[in-house]
Amino acid sequence: MSRRRITPEDTPAEEDRRYVTALARGLEVLRCFRPQDRWLSHQEIARRTGLPQATVSRLTFTLTHLGYLRHQADAGQYALAGGVLALGFSMLSNFDIARIARPVMQAIADRVEAAVSMGLRHELQMVYVAHCRGAGRLTLGLDVGARLPLPDTAMGRALLCALPATERDAVCALLQQADAGQWPRQRVAIDTALAQHARWGYVLSEQDWQREISAVGVPVQVGDGRPPLALTIGGPSSYLTHEVLMRMGPMLVEAAAQISMQIHAGGA
Repeated sequence: MSRRRITPEDTPAEEDRRYVTALARGLEVLRCFRPQDRWLSHQEIARRTGLPQATVSRLTFTLTHLGYLRHQADAGQYALAGGVLALGFSMLSNFDIARIARPVMQAIADRVEAAVSMGLRHELQMVYVAHCRGAGRLTLGLDVGARLPLPDTAMGRALLCALPATERDAVCALLQQADAGQWPRQRVAIDTALAQHARWGYVLSEQDWQREISAVGVPVQVGDGRPPLALTIGGPSSYLTHEVLMRMGPMLVEAAAQISMQIHAGGA
């Protein structure tokens, strides 16, 4: 991986006159809700977003009025509302790739008795768009919509391997900018993943994201100028040892090729 450094010429989008700060802040409020959250207080939203409480008040009022948040006035708390779900289902209903991929994913999940997941990149995270669980063993408690860190997971590393070098360098610059302290470690991990992908066609994350979780991942190229996705097998590190991951890797490479072929044949 080339060592792209952030320079003064890399003008942040926030400084572009076309950038709508209020819209960005509103979306940040919606993104601060995690899968396990039901209600968040006004203060917690302000803490997670880093926005002034007065700004949060205006944004939550607007988002509640538009149907994207629910407000529990007596407790001063907010929850995601049906408007957010409608947006998500609108996207997923048009996302035929996940529908095409799911039978292949479920067959693997049943065979290896682990979780098989597909995701795409959103900023510096991976978002699950399809998830299949195997039977007989403990599997990850994640589902569609879950978000994972880009540099520390097999899914994120596989995705980075699929990007053109210039785009990958731009994403890496954002990672460095987001957390300079973690970047040296992340850079080594990404370089290792690139070498693994070049050699084997798949990448590993062995207790890198969470100590008890390991995974193997491959990129999925869908063509037609669309961004790549990533496919992973993940589960408890006690089961997915290095030797097991290495046996599953070629299986996942074959599955990714099969999914890509079916996408092209199905016109997704």
